[in-house]
Amino acid sequence: MLDIKLLREQTDYVKAALGRAGIAPTEIDQVLEVDARRRRLQHDLDEMRARRTRESKELGRLAPAEREARRLEMRQLGDQISAGERELTAIEHRFDELMLGLRNLPRDWVPDGKGEADNVVIRTEGGLPHFAFQPLPHWELGERLGIIDFERGVKLSGTRFYLLRGLGARLERALIAWMLDLKRDQGYLEIIPPLMVNTATATSTGHLPKNADTMYRDIEEDFWFIPTAEVPLTGMYRDEILAAEQLPIYLTAYTPCFRREKMSAGRDVRGIKRGHQFDKVEMVKLVRPETSDDELQALIEDALAVVRPLNIPYRVVQVCTGDLTYAGVAQYDIEMWAPGLGEWLEVSSCSNCGDFQMRRANIRYRPQKGGRPEFVHSLNGSGLGLPRTLIAVMENYQQADGSIVIPEVLRPYMGGIDAIRRGPA
Repeated sequence: MLDIKLLREQTDYVKAALGRAGIAPTEIDQVLEVDARRRRLQHDLDEMRARRTRESKELGRLAPAEREARRLEMRQLGDQISAGERELTAIEHRFDELMLGLRNLPRDWVPDGKGEADNVVIRTEGGLPHFAFQPLPHWELGERLGIIDFERGVKLSGTRFYLLRGLGARLERALIAWMLDLKRDQGYLEIIPPLMVNTATATSTGHLPKNADTMYRDIEEDFWFIPTAEVPLTGMYRDEILAAEQLPIYLTAYTPCFRREKMSAGRDVRGIKRGHQFDKVEMVKLVRPETSDDELQALIEDALAVVRPLNIPYRVVQVCTGDLTYAGVAQYDIEMWAPGLGEWLEVSSCSNCGDFQMRRANIRYRPQKGGRPEFVHSLNGSGLGLPRTLIAVMENYQQADGSIVIPEVLRPYMGGIDAIRRGPA
């Protein structure tokens, strides 16, 4: 959530910054108009309440006839106050709705653009592989090797579901365990969080109300299935004031994630690139404000430390203003090459969210003992996302005979198995 004082005092700056992300100036004007009404009504209510208190104390000193007339006035004043309070409640609800709808301000150095096509590739590592045969897409590899079962996944749950079988399941589990070990070595504290959170938690990270139509929900219990471990990890300290010495806080978690793929209808319908349920290892940082941009660069390196040992071509992409995440002030995506698909796959998205989520979550820290609390800054990134990393491994390490060589770094997690070949899993 943005600071309302920033909107009031630096309106032109906010309009210009959000305009770079495609937000019309009228949205800011609407917020300020409702804010002004809210403040006027609050002022009027405060004055009426003060008058009621003041005149109530004077009733005992009035003559009987005058006292009765004053009581009538006080009842009328009370009715006005009640009506004003109802109106204020409605206006405050509308104000909160508008404020929660405003996205974060992009950093000045984020490139301008309208969407994904305007993102900027800033680094590419590794030449694209050359095969002496036509590389297959992962769904053909998986079905031939018996490690992915699409038919039974659809039978169990519907489209965009599948089963990983035998060594396919073991390979995904090996990737997850290896990633978590790397995160531990990088100083991240591993958490096993709930896979369902309440509305307050999902709102605190900016996923609600904006993404409500892409999230799964248990309405009766007020549970939202997490779209990413970012939600519970960031919300762990909601409504808390941290001591300065607690920062920075680095957290990681492996979780299944749940998203309704409504926005991708008709896209990537084959294979496991897009699904309603997928695995991911997440990284979250809570840091001092003055360090957050440096922490973003460190977060990218932490993600690349997972990518590089797999020896798969990758690139780093700076995301433009029109394609930034809702909560991000700056964002970099890491993409790995998938030769069977013939495309780059995003396996990590690293974002600095500034104090945007922290204002919603009310997470602060005291820079000095006994000092005034200030909002923390939050960052998040995948370390890495599955199944896209699994796709990249399968397609880059495929062999002419249809087998898949296991990357060396994963072999200890696979019990020494060096390849997945046709035959019983």
